[in-house]
Amino acid sequence: MELTELADCLATVSCLVTQTAAGLTIGMLLFLVASGLTLIFGVLGIVNFAHGSLYMMGAYFALSAYQVSGSFWVAAAVGTIGVALLGLLFERFLLARIYGQDVLMQLLVCYGVILILDDVVKIVWGGDFLSMGVPDEFRQPPFIIGGGLVPYFYAILFGITALIAAGLAWGMGHTRFGRIVRAAAINPGMVGALGINTTVVYAAVFALGAALAGAAGALSAPIRSVVPGAGVSILIESFIVTVIGGMGSVGGALAASLILGFTRSFGSIGFPLFVEGAMFAIMALVLLLKPSGLGGKRGS
Repeated sequence: MELTELADCLATVSCLVTQTAAGLTIGMLLFLVASGLTLIFGVLGIVNFAHGSLYMMGAYFALSAYQVSGSFWVAAAVGTIGVALLGLLFERFLLARIYGQDVLMQLLVCYGVILILDDVVKIVWGGDFLSMGVPDEFRQPPFIIGGGLVPYFYAILFGITALIAAGLAWGMGHTRFGRIVRAAAINPGMVGALGINTTVVYAAVFALGAALAGAAGALSAPIRSVVPGAGVSILIESFIVTVIGGMGSVGGALAASLILGFTRSFGSIGFPLFVEGAMFAIMALVLLLKPSGLGGKRGS
């Protein structure tokens, strides 16, 4: 452990600003993935173990689109929309057939999809590490705040993810679709009795959750390696977020994502060999103190 270095960082404005910026960026990207996962579980009752693979496909779609167009914005849009369509096919042709089944059946179907997508990636893009690199338009001098450096592209990423998070929160709370989704999560039978096509609602929710994962993959492609199996680690962290934040709680997912983002950012200084362990320790502590999660509701 390097707790002395961590204490020095917390006492230094420049280090504090730099690590905070990194933690915010990591946390908001993780939120995009985890919010989609918790949204799908909250409405469909499906534990989507293939969610990390959707994140991976978003990165690959964005990489290919960037190589063709040279535009980061086109790449991000292709990654998001492409994964939304992929998720829609996944839900309609596979998951729709196992609604109400036990978790083992869900696990087997999702694990099969993980294996298929990993092999498809190897066939189409190969098994080597690929990288998009930071686009030229974002190769700007970093922002200097209190002596700390905030990379220009990190600031862009944080702004985009914050806008998406705000749009998701507004959409769930102030639109008819959001009200239907929240009602379907509580009582889908009543929603169907009111004449609303729950099949369409389920498909739309899964496509939205997949789009969030694809957006996270596309946005992170310039700063992370794109490689087969890249969805495994993000999936594990997403499940930690859903447990800490509360299954089905988007607000809880946001709080948990930021907690893990700061844990990874500052932990890389104070306890670099125990960052993963610290994340699981936080999850265990939440389970002991509030099993329903930070934003979850206790069962009656």
